[in-house]
Amino acid sequence: MKILLVSPDVPDTFWSFKNALKFISKKAGLPPLGLLTVAAMLPESWEQKLVDMAVTGLSDGDIQWADYVFISAMYVQKPYVLNIIERCKGLNARIVAGGPLFMAVPEEFDDVDHLILNEAEITLPLFLDDLGRGCPKHIYRTDQWADMSRTPVPRWTGVPMKRYAAMSIQYSRGCPFDCDFCNVTTLFGHKIRSKTADQIISELDRLYEAGWRSHVFFVDDNFIGHAPRLKRDLLPRMAEWMRRRRYPFTFNTQASINLADDPELMDMMATAGFNCVFIGIESPNDESLAECNKRQNRGRDMVACVKEIQRHGMQVQAGFIVGFDSDRESVFDNLIHFIQHSGVVTAMVGLLNAPMGTRLYSRLDSEDRLLPHVSGDNTDFTMNFVPRMDFDELLAGYRRLVTTIYTPKYYYARVRTFLKSYKPFVHAQGRMHYCDVKAFFKSLWRLGIADSGRRHYWRLLAWTLRHPRHLHIAVQLAIYGFHFRRVFGPPASA
Repeated sequence: MKILLVSPDVPDTFWSFKNALKFISKKAGLPPLGLLTVAAMLPESWEQKLVDMAVTGLSDGDIQWADYVFISAMYVQKPYVLNIIERCKGLNARIVAGGPLFMAVPEEFDDVDHLILNEAEITLPLFLDDLGRGCPKHIYRTDQWADMSRTPVPRWTGVPMKRYAAMSIQYSRGCPFDCDFCNVTTLFGHKIRSKTADQIISELDRLYEAGWRSHVFFVDDNFIGHAPRLKRDLLPRMAEWMRRRRYPFTFNTQASINLADDPELMDMMATAGFNCVFIGIESPNDESLAECNKRQNRGRDMVACVKEIQRHGMQVQAGFIVGFDSDRESVFDNLIHFIQHSGVVTAMVGLLNAPMGTRLYSRLDSEDRLLPHVSGDNTDFTMNFVPRMDFDELLAGYRRLVTTIYTPKYYYARVRTFLKSYKPFVHAQGRMHYCDVKAFFKSLWRLGIADSGRRHYWRLLAWTLRHPRHLHIAVQLAIYGFHFRRVFGPPASA
């Protein structure tokens, strides 16, 4: 059996970092971890070929070679998926598909031969058994949650690692919280299910043996969802593994703001090599936090929480949302002030959207406020429902917000604010690689000469002369800012 594993391309979005990746000569940020995990579940005797369209093209020959084309995709990749399906059908190729896109709207993919929904650890073996008996069904579902202690190590064979900025690992699934706009619990439940520490060490070993020596992203939606288990089982093992191998990796992940309440956990994460964490802050408006049931963020000084995490050696990237029913005109200026004062350099501000399967979607549906369009990208200036605030006013305020915080004046000032609080664990800063040196020299031209914000770039570099340990991350963040300005465009007043 010949299996072609296809990961569709991704659009140029906030998180694609396409404009930043050019500085380090990389094609994509991360490999398709879900598809690589599926690959590890297939019979060893089957031939496999991976095509990640973010790094390479998909040829007709690739499709014709395969007995089955496996596709996994997020909602934001839908336009590319439709093109792949059309090409496969034109070449009489059989398709097997799964992932969040197909989970959300399976009824839109009747032309896909086999849909493997929910968690593949459960539904893929059912398909493989039926396929072996010659009677595969169109759709496979389950209401059960997978036992992650049985999830295999992803199949890294044949992955062109040098084309990626980072590798990825998944430790756990699920989230104990219940934010009404989030579909994580719809997909994975509230109970935290995790791999064992032995499994994670095996995955680190596999990456190390493959020659990887750079960033690794833990893709968990809330890495600290079960903090006692993390502190007891995983982080001590990771810290020891990193020490014995002389710190070959740096790690980043996603977590909730209550990380700031646990100094021991923060120190253990930093010691294990974590130097960055993404946190959903959402809004400085308590009414909006109450509206979306973001209870873990309420009743706390979130600026102080951000700075506390930074002082423990981890950069805080954060998500923010505008468009809540409780939002007023003041929300835009309040967010600008919060972002600048907290030193959240990578601030992903999006318009509220209602993913299918969420409580927000159900409420808006009952209020007859849903709109048909959904892109899966909450930074593309679209919404899939009618907001309470006048939409033109909301859109204008949102555009002013995102273009303001990414103007060179505001952005570079925020980098300095962050670095003044940031106290990295010495080994978690990562090693300098050739691509980092190349990126620095490219930035001298692109940001220091050709860019209209060049004087702010040089001011930042001059500042790092007095703080040389921050030069590497300062240049990295300057390059990120270039990407974000390309995504959001010029300031609204320009």
